[in-house]
Amino acid sequence: MSLHILVLGGTTEARELAASLAPRPGVRVTTSLAGRVSRPGTVEGDVRIGGFGGAQGLAAWLGEHRVDVVVDATHPFAAGITANAARAAAATGVPAVVLRRPGWRPGPEDRWHAVASLPAAADLLPELGRRVFLTTGRLGLAAFAHQAELHFVVRSVESPEPPMPPDTEVLLARGPFTVADELGLLREHRIDVLVTKDSGGAATSAKLTAARELGLPVVVVRRPPLPEGMTAVPDVAGALARLGLSLP
Repeated sequence: MSLHILVLGGTTEARELAASLAPRPGVRVTTSLAGRVSRPGTVEGDVRIGGFGGAQGLAAWLGEHRVDVVVDATHPFAAGITANAARAAAATGVPAVVLRRPGWRPGPEDRWHAVASLPAAADLLPELGRRVFLTTGRLGLAAFAHQAELHFVVRSVESPEPPMPPDTEVLLARGPFTVADELGLLREHRIDVLVTKDSGGAATSAKLTAARELGLPVVVVRRPPLPEGMTAVPDVAGALARLGLSLP
């Protein structure tokens, strides 16, 4: 009897999990991608693109496709998807596992300012600097659009859409980036302050090291809490263990 696992994907960990699951006899893995990135990269197993239509739509999909387990391996800030997954799992009785890489932790030399939201980050910026390196993703720029007196350098995989701050310079690039890369960028653009979400992981952490070396303040947006009753595993091995499997 086969085990059908739905992976809510879009992260490196989701791809790694699918790659571990797809070759296993008796296991079928389907990865669902939101479709916000035009080139999401190769994913092993079955792939579906697009939303489900909220928690009710996801619950219906789970039943129609006879899903045995849901693994939410979306971005730590995809709070809406995680909430829908929790509600759909509760409604259908399908077990749900959350795969979240650990968040970052400041060291003694870091100048971090933790905030609860993007609007809170935007409100804090005038106290910290005039030239801002903004790495919170292309979909959250509206929160900073009112800061007309600041210069923003925005790095994104794909071009952002308005609204955005009037004085914005866009850099299109895909990580991972080295510390040398980030030091060069911060110096070239004369950055005063870095803004980031607590995404965790090594792929985008070099900017934090570079900011530390230059003594720059960093505004870090905290992760949204998980839905009540949901707990997270930190890596693919942990997710496999929850599924009763192990690394090959």
